[in-house]
Amino acid sequence: MDQPPNSPDHGLLPAVLRYRAETTPNRLAIVAGDERISYAELDSRVDIVAGKLLGLGVQPGQRVATLLRNSARVPAIVHALSRIGAVLVPLNTRLTPAELAWQLADSNVRLLLADDQTVDQALAATEQLEPAHPGLQIVSVETGQEGVIALAGVPEATFAPIESTSSGDLFAVVYTSGTTGRPKGATISLGNIWWSAIGSALNLGTQLDDRWLACMPLFHVGGLSILTRSAIYGITAVIQERFDPVAVNRAIEEEQITIVSVVSAMLRRMLDARESTEPYPGWLRCVLLGGGPAPRPLLEDCARLGLPVVQTYGLTETCSQAATLGPEDALRKLGSAGKALFPNRLRIGRDDGSTALPGEAGEILIQGPVVTPGYAGRPEATAQALAGGWLHTGDVGYLDNEGYLYVLDRRSDLIVSGGENVYPAEVEAALLAHPAVVEAGVIGLPDDEWGQLVIAVVRLGDELNHFNADPELALRDFCRSRLAGYKVPRRIHFVDTPLPRTAGGKLLRRELRAIAHP
Repeated sequence: MDQPPNSPDHGLLPAVLRYRAETTPNRLAIVAGDERISYAELDSRVDIVAGKLLGLGVQPGQRVATLLRNSARVPAIVHALSRIGAVLVPLNTRLTPAELAWQLADSNVRLLLADDQTVDQALAATEQLEPAHPGLQIVSVETGQEGVIALAGVPEATFAPIESTSSGDLFAVVYTSGTTGRPKGATISLGNIWWSAIGSALNLGTQLDDRWLACMPLFHVGGLSILTRSAIYGITAVIQERFDPVAVNRAIEEEQITIVSVVSAMLRRMLDARESTEPYPGWLRCVLLGGGPAPRPLLEDCARLGLPVVQTYGLTETCSQAATLGPEDALRKLGSAGKALFPNRLRIGRDDGSTALPGEAGEILIQGPVVTPGYAGRPEATAQALAGGWLHTGDVGYLDNEGYLYVLDRRSDLIVSGGENVYPAEVEAALLAHPAVVEAGVIGLPDDEWGQLVIAVVRLGDELNHFNADPELALRDFCRSRLAGYKVPRRIHFVDTPLPRTAGGKLLRRELRAIAHP
């Protein structure tokens, strides 16, 4: 009998890191700063951390939260939790104590791992927990302090590591970015992780000398997937503490990075920080670009530099990539997110549930083994998101005549002005085509006559000699030459600081509304 469309087959999966330590022990697993860690050494570190977690009373199936900066400690902890059958709950280090407290309570964790720079956040978060959530234990992976246990001082418990697991077992609960409303904890199974890695490998290929640069946060599903995929492939993950465009460019050259995962804003900064006009080195074979629709001018700049940009589309709920453009189509299908990664499927749905025609915009629906089993503790939200056996992404896009996906925008961000649909990403792309514009965000604000007005928030560069008149009038005229009249922003607000974004690089439109309509 066939399995449900979004369910892994619940077969057994190997203990990936143990397999790597046995078959490729001397191969480099992790590079982080001055640390270079082989698979054999990483496996030994994981055993130590796993023993200490068991010494703290962690049980199989228990959820353990982490509040950690990027470092070599993160992969050891991630693999250690999996080795003892516990469930990872990675928390965003940029959250406020109140936001952290909400996620800690919602995920029902009793143990939180922090580092020296996040432990004060962790303590502040626990102070805001309700009395109904007692007994949260904070453990520092570095030094200890009052009220905090140091992991180094915890005695190790002996244990028999899990040699194989079911693909249906939970690996992590990862909170959505929460661009609208409260974030939800998307459950990620081991089967989701496995099929995500297989689908990506079949699309991008793998090479023994691959080095995948992790410069985005490892608490984000895109960063976390680099750790899991690199172990499955037996390649090297190069971890940077934070995104710095100069450091990324240097790592590409000095560490011979072959794959890097970024979003549009990061890629733009990389190009701006690069002093040389020469193409990037030939060993950089893939720049995996996610985080929403990419401005066409940026893609054209990359094409001129010979930068191998491969657009991708994915969500927390699909364990990162769900569709990716094949490298051979990078220039032919500029702006497309490609096709669904094998063995997943996608289609475009109309409001009545029927399938849209090629070129017709609708909601992007995804089906396959990368799709989350659901949201932790949210049966109603799970049923709504997975209605009819398809993940309803809330994103708007279309398929062209060849079946290639083009992502337009978040459904919830759609602006309806005078009965016409306006996709913010399309307007943002037009604004970003102007050489003076560094960042642009577009939102809709209520209006009695038109329903909504198109409003833009723009950050300009240092060079303002592009304007012979008022910058707002000039930019509106610039947009009018590229967009239908109803899409041209009615007002443009200029800011001097970077636009608000999530840790994954997505615009926080709710904060743009506060800027545009204080």
